[in-house]
Amino acid sequence: MTIFDRLLENFALHIKLDVPELQQITSAVQTRCLHKDELLLKTGEICRNLYFVDSGCLRVYTQDKNGSEHNVLFCPENWWAADMASFSGQVPAYYTIAALEATELLYFSYQSLEQLYIEVPKLERFFRILAQNGFSLYQRRVNSIISRSAEERYGQFQHLYPKLERRIAQKHIASYLGITPVFLSMIRKKR
Repeated sequence: MTIFDRLLENFALHIKLDVPELQQITSAVQTRCLHKDELLLKTGEICRNLYFVDSGCLRVYTQDKNGSEHNVLFCPENWWAADMASFSGQVPAYYTIAALEATELLYFSYQSLEQLYIEVPKLERFFRILAQNGFSLYQRRVNSIISRSAEERYGQFQHLYPKLERRIAQKHIASYLGITPVFLSMIRKKR
């Protein structure tokens, strides 16, 4: 097993790559390890890389004017992470990204990915599908927040992130659901 196996399996979900294409892609991949609670991206910085989570878990969040953090996305193994508006436009990030546990990442810089789109056109298809799936997830999340009860949102969280609940702090799950940790405890006791 190589460090690229999970990444290449992820690509294989949507595209078939030949050996020269795989070599081009793996030669452009960089790696990074984060410690628990280490920041990957801060609000206001430019997101210069698109990250693939090989192991561990990231959280994407924003902070309100009172300093409260609001988790909008978790990125466990086999998920991609970035502030997409910042990455695609090379503009300051709206979100902060931090490691919830020790995390190993594979990533492409903005420049290397743009070059790979030319050299391996299949990657544009892959990332288009990824963007479509991400937008669909975003729409379902917004709909859930405005039209579902906290109990229903908790059930959706468990479905979307199986087993993640055992790995991350209750306060992060509560933030993602838009409720307090105390209310989350009450929901859990009912189940």
